[in-house]
Amino acid sequence: MALTLSFIVSMTFSAFASAAESGVRSLTHHPVGYIALAIFVIAYVFVTLEEKLHMRKSKPVLLAAGLIWFLVAAAAAMSGDTESANAALKHNLLEYSELLLFLLVAMTYINAMEERQLFDALRSWLVSKGFSYLSLFWITGVLAFFISPIADNLTTALLMCAVLMKVGENSPRFIGLGCINIVVAANAGGAFSPFGDITTLMVWQKGVVEFTEFFRLFIPSAVNYLVPAIIMSFAIPNEPPKKATEPVIMKRGARRTVALFLLTITTAVLGHNFLHLPAVVGMMMGLAYLQFLGYYLRLSFKRGVARERVWAENHQNTRLLKRLDTAVPFDVFNPMARAEWDTLLFFYGIVLCVGGLGYIGYLAEVSQILYEGWNATGANITIGLMSAIVDNIPVMFAVLSMGPDMSHGQWLLVTLTAGVGGSMLSIGSAAGVALMGQARGYYTLMSHLRWTPVIALGYAASIATHMWLNANLF
Repeated sequence: MALTLSFIVSMTFSAFASAAESGVRSLTHHPVGYIALAIFVIAYVFVTLEEKLHMRKSKPVLLAAGLIWFLVAAAAAMSGDTESANAALKHNLLEYSELLLFLLVAMTYINAMEERQLFDALRSWLVSKGFSYLSLFWITGVLAFFISPIADNLTTALLMCAVLMKVGENSPRFIGLGCINIVVAANAGGAFSPFGDITTLMVWQKGVVEFTEFFRLFIPSAVNYLVPAIIMSFAIPNEPPKKATEPVIMKRGARRTVALFLLTITTAVLGHNFLHLPAVVGMMMGLAYLQFLGYYLRLSFKRGVARERVWAENHQNTRLLKRLDTAVPFDVFNPMARAEWDTLLFFYGIVLCVGGLGYIGYLAEVSQILYEGWNATGANITIGLMSAIVDNIPVMFAVLSMGPDMSHGQWLLVTLTAGVGGSMLSIGSAAGVALMGQARGYYTLMSHLRWTPVIALGYAASIATHMWLNANLF
């Protein structure tokens, strides 16, 4: 019952700004509004049960989005309005298309790096150095914190978890604690970069916070990670890990792919900040960079393989020789096809569900309760707590749609809380949910819950740090 109520409360966040501006009669107390709200709640229950039902999370929200907009359009048509619902839906689709293309390019680059075995090489290097469990705890956490601002928190968490699973196979306790540490670090690192999480990307694309202003959250984010990490480190087992594994040799173009990804990010940032273009324009230019690299790698494929074969034979590297026997030219559309389409379609469903419920008219009521009835600080801290139970994407999208009149410091505060609040429960972030699947049996809801008070302490400390360091922005 408590879980159901939490979903209902979260849904009252779900409103879209155009509803307030369109002049449409509110349907919040109409049967259409109640039915639409119930549809979304039921869909979100199925989302949270993804691991138990083995049903991808995009399925229920895609169905819910369609049902809600059919209800909305029917209600509008019955009142003689055939235009406002269509206009609101097109606005939703425009916002989603920008995010879709942006994320598709980012995911393509990450998958290309993985295909070029960059991440395998990093993992192999780490596990081959013979670090202690305590050292690996800190190395994976710090790497997660600094990689997630570039590669996003989900990808980073999966990479670091692969290291833990490799070196900690004889220590289940280390894997469990290491996964908690990685989830907290990846979410904290993603909070001070537009590329670290979908929520920060939405804030940046909305123009609420400029690119360089995200770095004001660096120290609060670091505090959010370090407070629980320091406390958890005392529980790390003392025994040494098992010595690992033979080195991995990266494929041709791996380092150039990284360089082009950084160039792509630079292009997007410069175009957005100085020319006021949508960031997606720069990202799509960056996709062209990768396509030209792929073209060059295909043209030079035979020459490159012959050169690598000579080197492998001279060094008697049987692993590389075996890989060269089955090598195929790089094709940029292969990593693009391996993008996380379930996540992209889930986001489509969320955006349209929130937009439909917003058209119904929940914005004015909830905005008044939160940002007029309460003070902004209390509202923004509560939003962070809510994101531990409900995915932070609809919560942040709803806040941006409300557009409350807040100081710059408060906008940075809600960016921070929505980004790191999900760390308090394993189901509160994409990184946590993914690691429960990857480290099944080692990292669970209950193992994470035992450390929730410590993580909550870091959450409170990061808020206090932000309000102290950035006091001039409030």
